[in-house]
Amino acid sequence: MNLNGRKFVMVSSTASEVDQDSPTEFRYEESGGVVWGSYTGDTVTHGRFVGTRDGDLVSISYVHALKAGGTAAGQSSSRIETGDDGLLRLVEEFSFDGDDTVHVSVCREVA
Repeated sequence: MNLNGRKFVMVSSTASEVDQDSPTEFRYEESGGVVWGSYTGDTVTHGRFVGTRDGDLVSISYVHALKAGGTAAGQSSSRIETGDDGLLRLVEEFSFDGDDTVHVSVCREVA
């Protein structure tokens, strides 16, 4: 399993309502167990992340600019699952810097 060149869209999040017409899109790159990428979408104008993958677990740090103004940053841990259709799904627990609340989001791979 490798995340290099894969694209995901957010389908649910406990941190905010997901705009199904314009969900946040994530583009992943991976080499040698290091992952990085970018994202943009319903509440985010531009975001970046970097981290590592160990088996089916991905740990990253992220930062993004918000459409409402300002920035947000934090850390996340995702579990990679494979759907019946063969596409990947990321189940992510994340928190924002300065806030101990753990949120959960689900992203699905776009073929």
